[in-house]
Amino acid sequence: MAFSVQVTFDAHDPEGLARFWMEALGYVVPPPPGDFATWDEALDAWGVPADERDRAFALVDPDGAGPRLFFQKVPEPKTAKNRVHLDVNVGAASAADGDDDAARDAVRTHATKLEGLGATRVREFGPDETNGEYWIVMHDPEGNEFCVQ
Repeated sequence: MAFSVQVTFDAHDPEGLARFWMEALGYVVPPPPGDFATWDEALDAWGVPADERDRAFALVDPDGAGPRLFFQKVPEPKTAKNRVHLDVNVGAASAADGDDDAARDAVRTHATKLEGLGATRVREFGPDETNGEYWIVMHDPEGNEFCVQ
């Protein structure tokens, strides 16, 4: 039996980092639970003080296929390379159709969009060095490594 998974990010600014990943992945903020009209209404009902509402933020795949993403505030900065990273597969449909140029264009376009949102491009890996695959290694606004492929 398989289990569902949530990906958790430690963050300095949970909402800010979540909003970056929302754009990177096409995720959305989940609706508030139950009969609450807004998240603030829910947090008020649960007694969460206004000055503690920046401690966490979550995102979900609007199609329900991908894992929930949870961003939690931590006091310490990121100090080392990730041991796990996300691969954002924007070129997969074009590559499956055999259109490698379109796949590379999709990867480059998305990487450029993410740079505009605070990501940093680290290195491109081309088809000559990767058995035909192409991807760009990047850092999100808080320095977490990920790839666009």
